[in-house]
Amino acid sequence: MTTERWALGGDLSVATIGYGTMKLTGWPSGDRPDRETALAVLRRAVELGVNHLDTSNYYARDGVAANDLIREALYPYPDDLVIVTKVGALVEGSDIALPAEEKTGLTPDNLRRGVEANLRSLGVDRLDVVNLRMGDLDRSQTSLAEPLEALLALREEGLIRHLGVSNVTGAEFEQARAIAPIACVQNLYNLAQRDDDPLVDVCAEAGIAYVPFFPVGGFRPITAERLEAVAARHEATVPQVALAWLLARSPNILPIPGTGSLRHLEENVAAGSLTLSAEDMAELG
Repeated sequence: MTTERWALGGDLSVATIGYGTMKLTGWPSGDRPDRETALAVLRRAVELGVNHLDTSNYYARDGVAANDLIREALYPYPDDLVIVTKVGALVEGSDIALPAEEKTGLTPDNLRRGVEANLRSLGVDRLDVVNLRMGDLDRSQTSLAEPLEALLALREEGLIRHLGVSNVTGAEFEQARAIAPIACVQNLYNLAQRDDDPLVDVCAEAGIAYVPFFPVGGFRPITAERLEAVAARHEATVPQVALAWLLARSPNILPIPGTGSLRHLEENVAAGSLTLSAEDMAELG
């Protein structure tokens, strides 16, 4: 298990490997563990030192909701537990299937509704971090300025501690920084998908956390072959090497791998103790 930490928002000390809860619900589609396994995974994550959970009120399907699972498994919460949630164009989990013109969550009223729903379902008075998720609507007709200003107002009310952004371009990130203090960026990034390389570095220079989602999947054949070779040298799994690469890439990277398996959870957390050599990093490219 890694002992490395990052000060999220400057004042929330988190372990560099967190946990994403989406897979516990099977949202938006796919398999999910049974309820007892889901609760056991959350409790085991905390036992292993994970204190950064990623969730959202709209991670819900067929009556199974991530926030409800977190509350049932972990409330009253450990003092150092940091729960990061998100709001955006989606208000309910089923909204993902709506056409763009019917995804209305970016209005000030619906953003408040989303924040209040997260507060209520998690059973807290203030949310540690709320990410404004962009990218669910046509970018040419969607600006983050108004929704981020609405979240900033909720922060000033005391309902939110820190703000982040998710699914943003580099230009949107710079726009966000001009509006509000930004604690983190949550975007797609992994060993094979590195379009955000410049943004990772900009965030690192500014002391802002970069939280990659989909951190261990989608590898092309040549990448998978190299990963397998490095994994064999370390007697590790391919996902462990992919996570270790992220941690070696930059100290501000905080992966949030999700899983519904206790075994995979333990392997993911153990990746924090895997140190890749210069040879390994060169081979992975």
